[in-house]
Amino acid sequence: MSRRCMITGKGAQTGHRVSHAQNKTKHRFLPNIQEVSLFSEALSRWVKLRVSVHGLRTVEHMGGLDSYLAQTAPTKLDPALRPVKAEVEKALAAKVAA
Repeated sequence: MSRRCMITGKGAQTGHRVSHAQNKTKHRFLPNIQEVSLFSEALSRWVKLRVSVHGLRTVEHMGGLDSYLAQTAPTKLDPALRPVKAEVEKALAAKVAA
């Protein structure tokens, strides 16, 4: 399973650890990926995501999962989130029509 955030797209980076003597050893810098369940009010269910903590803050800043999905273009979303976005938009349109 890749260490990639579904919200921000952050992934592993490579670089060097540098000692005081300037010795360089290869190192992978991994993002802080967490598996979280976010509640979608439009769908009335929990959605499981693998997100970085920065991505989680982004979702909260935008007002929750439904708001984040509504404001984000499908091309910028992870392919696994595109069907969820379509479901949310359909549910929100049904609420407005009712």
